[in-house]
Amino acid sequence: MPGDSRRIAGPQDSRAPHWFGRQQETHQEAGGTRQDGRGDHDLRPVYLHTGVVSQATGSAYMEMGQTKVIAAVYGPREISRREEFTMKGRLCCELKFATFSCRQRRQHIQDNQERDGSLIVLQALEPAVCLDKFPKSQVDVYITVLQDDGSALAAAITCAALGLADAGVMMYDVVVGCSVRQCGEDQWLDPSVREEFRPEVESAGDHGMVTVGLLPSLNQVSALVLDGHLQQQTAVQAVKTCISGCQGIYPILKDCLVSSTRRNVPSLEQKSGQTSTDGQNGQT
Repeated sequence: MPGDSRRIAGPQDSRAPHWFGRQQETHQEAGGTRQDGRGDHDLRPVYLHTGVVSQATGSAYMEMGQTKVIAAVYGPREISRREEFTMKGRLCCELKFATFSCRQRRQHIQDNQERDGSLIVLQALEPAVCLDKFPKSQVDVYITVLQDDGSALAAAITCAALGLADAGVMMYDVVVGCSVRQCGEDQWLDPSVREEFRPEVESAGDHGMVTVGLLPSLNQVSALVLDGHLQQQTAVQAVKTCISGCQGIYPILKDCLVSSTRRNVPSLEQKSGQTSTDGQNGQT
């Protein structure tokens, strides 16, 4: 921003220093090993934390490998009087990539990819939220991708659902997202950004990307996105792989919510400590 004298704007084509470092390229080995050493159906390490934005009603931070996403939830708050009265509440989602999140610098204005991602996240979360519990009110969810190293949409769905749960919004279940990349006969769960864009294999049979939003306790799919070209049998197998990946992430998300609840409600922590003491006395 040349006209803004309050801050120093970096060049538009700036890059992070680690991108210029020499990285050893590792090719796919026999036995289904990928570039980062994972198996075809292995997830990257997942880190979850809640309460990262103090001004928000609820918030969450998520890391899947080098993909980093933060979500902030505000509301429920009353809709403007100019809007029509509805007995159901309204959920609004906005997905934005930080300008430094990708190899090519993103713009401050929301582009078509971010608008489509916002709509997909909204469609994934709406079936899980009890909208009839807050009539004539709305809940705003703002999701920011801090670093995109693949499967950003799936991470955004999971992080937004965790933020809603941290905000105390009544939900039928917590939505978990997961993605699969199909490259010919190879099927990679939770792909990295290098595995998402492989132009050399686009002409080899089936190729595409499948993202699923799952309600694990209800075993229902709330969102399904397919990019590319997949045959019916291949697409069905990719969806099953995504569901198994969501089931693998769900225990981590559940443990994060339990820890957050004990941290925010001191009486539960004291009760848990008293129960463990009673158990030890009983064994003695």
